[in-house]
Amino acid sequence: MTYRAPVNDMLLALNHGAGLQAAVKAGHYGDFDGDIAAAVLEEAGKFASDVLAPLNRVGDEHGIRLEDDKVITAPGWPDAYQRWIAAGWNAVSGPEAFGGQGLPLAINAACTEIWSASNIAFGLCPLLTLSAIEALDAHGSDELKKIYLEKMVSGEWTGTMQLTEPQAGSDVGALRSRAERAPDGTYRIRGTKIFITYGDHDMTDNIVHFVLARLPDAPAGTRGISLFLIPKFMVNADGSLGERNDIHPSGVEHKLGMHASPTCTMTMGDHGGAIGYLIGEENRGMHCMFTMMNQARLGVGLEGVGIADRAYQQALAFAQERRQGRAIGKKGDGMDPILVHPDVKRMLMQMRALTAAARTICYATAVAMDVATRATDAKVRADAATRGALLTPIAKAFSTDIGNEVSSLGVQIHGGMGFIEETGAAQHYRDARITAIYEGTNGIQSIDLVTRKLAANGGAAVWALLDELSGIVKKVEASNDPAFGTTGAKLRDALGSLERTSKWLLERVTSAPNEALAGATPYLRLFGSTLGGCMLAGEALAARDLGEGAGDPARYVTLARFFAENITVQAGSLERTVMDGAEAVNGADAVLLG
Repeated sequence: MTYRAPVNDMLLALNHGAGLQAAVKAGHYGDFDGDIAAAVLEEAGKFASDVLAPLNRVGDEHGIRLEDDKVITAPGWPDAYQRWIAAGWNAVSGPEAFGGQGLPLAINAACTEIWSASNIAFGLCPLLTLSAIEALDAHGSDELKKIYLEKMVSGEWTGTMQLTEPQAGSDVGALRSRAERAPDGTYRIRGTKIFITYGDHDMTDNIVHFVLARLPDAPAGTRGISLFLIPKFMVNADGSLGERNDIHPSGVEHKLGMHASPTCTMTMGDHGGAIGYLIGEENRGMHCMFTMMNQARLGVGLEGVGIADRAYQQALAFAQERRQGRAIGKKGDGMDPILVHPDVKRMLMQMRALTAAARTICYATAVAMDVATRATDAKVRADAATRGALLTPIAKAFSTDIGNEVSSLGVQIHGGMGFIEETGAAQHYRDARITAIYEGTNGIQSIDLVTRKLAANGGAAVWALLDELSGIVKKVEASNDPAFGTTGAKLRDALGSLERTSKWLLERVTSAPNEALAGATPYLRLFGSTLGGCMLAGEALAARDLGEGAGDPARYVTLARFFAENITVQAGSLERTVMDGAEAVNGADAVLLG
């Protein structure tokens, strides 16, 4: 089956769950017309269904190949990319000064979900270009912006992010790529990077690489890393392309999934060193790179949402068509669609509810990032930046975890047919797996949440968010709507678990850090499932107020109830895991090394 963007669900999540409508009304988006969101998402959905979705299987089957120092993508991909940039999709949130449409990041976030759902391997390329644009716009010199930004905003040139090296992995401070100053103010970079997504391809005539390297006199560790812009082809004074730079794909990875997305080993320095241009200041590269990474982490979270929704849509269609067994109490001949069976309904509801919660968390992160840069009031901007920083690791880790879980459930619903490649359910499962590793593994996100985001200012950002979520729960309880079932009580209990666990971790992150680190991952899951449950309840309340304007409001109430009574209800167990599980984790050497 093909993909259809769930525009109504997305708009409810964006406008009400994530708070875009309230932020627009508060004036934080200037003269932006919030009504444009529906038109943009409808058109994005059409492009995704007509152009990108048909190439998803093609890309998986054909993959990519390295020939004569260049990567060849799957059939139809270069043409699809040219149609993509011609339609303006790369420029949705790009700065207007360089040809972008200047639309909110939140709108582009919803589009990113659509690209990821229809063809996740294709959507990876513009995702990284968007992050590169952000870093160049924030930290690059005016000269570099003039040369590169317009081409990158349009999508005519793509961007990469190059951190990882064979010996370093996630420990960026251990990188060995070297940069040397040249007399003309440029730099010569030598080294090898691995796992570089879209490090080379044939969809554009130039690629702009953002590469971390160390100067000879740099301090040790991450304090001594600089960021450099290295073009695949040098750019002449008139804007035309010149000589090939000394950066080449020396290998491509053969992967579990994402077959159509080239993952390259990039080699610099075989012919004297790649010519690079400093971004920001020397030895301040990590500061610049985090501008890219935070944007990319949200993008990867949206990949998790997209692949989950695609898996859900396919599983639902299969459950409606596949006939096996009989409904309890039904008489007569013939078999029923498997959708009649309660356990299949449970799995489908779990898929949809997890996807919906992750969607809203990601959209809320994007709205916070928008307000942090667009609002006129300095305190509003600062508070939004703090909220965005808190939500980013949750958006990335929770959403990609559920992408894996939901795509796995999709295989389960297909039964044996899901385990073979012909149905396509297996591809979603394979493609989803890497997202929990991209841009800082989910364990790193959990550590960031506990040691930095929770610990900042004595947990002030967390307490502020809990107050807002408590307000949603009060409204659910005050509604006295029996359709909500025990939603209010379950969410109230979960908020209590999250508050107690946050206070416990806040104390131990300094007094007993290993205990805090041992509980970081279950804490992030507790945070995500509580936050997601409250947000879905808020959307359900908004849908009731909108009436028929939300389609069928009752289904959003049912979805929120399912999430609260089947997923958020696990909060108490996660609380005990965080608080009681550390000793067994930290004493595991006797088992692991015994």
